[in-house]
Amino acid sequence: MKLKLLVLSALMVAVGAFGQSAGKPEVVRILAVGNSFSEDALDYHFHGLCEAAGKRAVVGNLFIGGCSIDRHLLNARTDSAAYRFRRIGLDGAILAVEKVRLSEAIGSDDWDFVSFQQSSGVSGIYASYANLGKLISYVDSLTPDKTGYIWHQTWAYAPTSTHSAFGRYGSDQQTMYDSIMNANRRAIMDNRALSRVVPSGTAVQNAREAGGDLDLTRDGYHLHPLIGRYVAACAWFEAIFGESVVGNSYVPEGLSPEQARLAQESAHAACLSPFGERR
Repeated sequence: MKLKLLVLSALMVAVGAFGQSAGKPEVVRILAVGNSFSEDALDYHFHGLCEAAGKRAVVGNLFIGGCSIDRHLLNARTDSAAYRFRRIGLDGAILAVEKVRLSEAIGSDDWDFVSFQQSSGVSGIYASYANLGKLISYVDSLTPDKTGYIWHQTWAYAPTSTHSAFGRYGSDQQTMYDSIMNANRRAIMDNRALSRVVPSGTAVQNAREAGGDLDLTRDGYHLHPLIGRYVAACAWFEAIFGESVVGNSYVPEGLSPEQARLAQESAHAACLSPFGERR
């Protein structure tokens, strides 16, 4: 416990001392209250996109595999040390701490944005969002007034996915995607504190349709390490910074220029139409 608190304290000191270097762009600080889908979207290619565009970002990711809104809220209420906390610094270095509380992660930095998302299997079930407002209120009680709250869309599964939750949507990708979009719209309308949407789900669906590959996963639901994760990271970049990701020079090794362009354009289109309105 002492070691964990020392590490988190060191993070606060380091960010406070070096986060706003003279003559450099401001640092944007993002905390994802998430699961493996936030890990897919933020932990691999987002830093490279920021660096290529001259942006400076610190990313914190609170991870429990498959974690739902209800479980996040329970962890908050019980102050449970249930998370793996990964922090990606200004230099891209990753520091991971186990058995972290939600309250500790929130207190470890002066976050500009905190994102929320639903567990993928129930992301298209509107009733599963009933406790989102309570979770946001808890986080809001611990964050500065300037903190903005973000909704992170999840994506539909691959057509051949064997995930047990896929049956809720008739094991049909389009049905699942449409259900996620409908549930997200309603949940965002219910929770006006959410100031923006990161449309990873629509970006992935755009890329699937434009590229002719309806999978883009590595196991039927988690994103492919290159094209899938890059698409989601592109959606994050444009949603956070408000500038087009098309033309960004960062391309992961192993991804062709054509694939990179497809990913960037799919994410850009999603940011223009987060719920696929023009599809």
